[in-house]
Amino acid sequence: MTDLRIAIFPLLAAIALACTQSESPSDAPLEVPKTLWVEIAGEPFELELALDGATRHLGLSGRLSIDPNGGMLFVSAVERPQAMVMRDCPIPIDVAFLDSSGEVLAIHEMRPELPRRPAESQREYESRLRRYESVVPAGFAIETAGGRLDEIGLQVGDRVVFDIARTLDLARRVEGQQR
Repeated sequence: MTDLRIAIFPLLAAIALACTQSESPSDAPLEVPKTLWVEIAGEPFELELALDGATRHLGLSGRLSIDPNGGMLFVSAVERPQAMVMRDCPIPIDVAFLDSSGEVLAIHEMRPELPRRPAESQREYESRLRRYESVVPAGFAIETAGGRLDEIGLQVGDRVVFDIARTLDLARRVEGQQR
């Protein structure tokens, strides 16, 4: 029995030591901020981050109001043509599509859709929603309160200012953790 204790003690000590050592940066849990400050047409906006598929799908659905300097930043790790719909959203929303440098590619004023009817399937509902498209590949989309982008004078060709590289890196890391 003494020989067994002598053999096990170093193993238990090594395990205890490993458990108390700090994690390496690659093993540390990813800290994902909920919001990001951006500058749109010279005005500061605090936007919620949509970094994964589930959050991008939900978007601002169900919101009854959006702060005048709030909204959501949708991030795609790969530029591609994108489209937004007004799924379960009772208020108007503006959307601006951006390329990987922050340049505004397209702007749309999205209007509320009729809610899903009781006998309507989810597929039927989704198929009747109007699609607001980027037309060309985009890496980002910003949604704000309806009329807000026009109010501040945002135009196609303008740049939205934020830490693009860090935001893309964060999106890639979030998507990598979900695989």
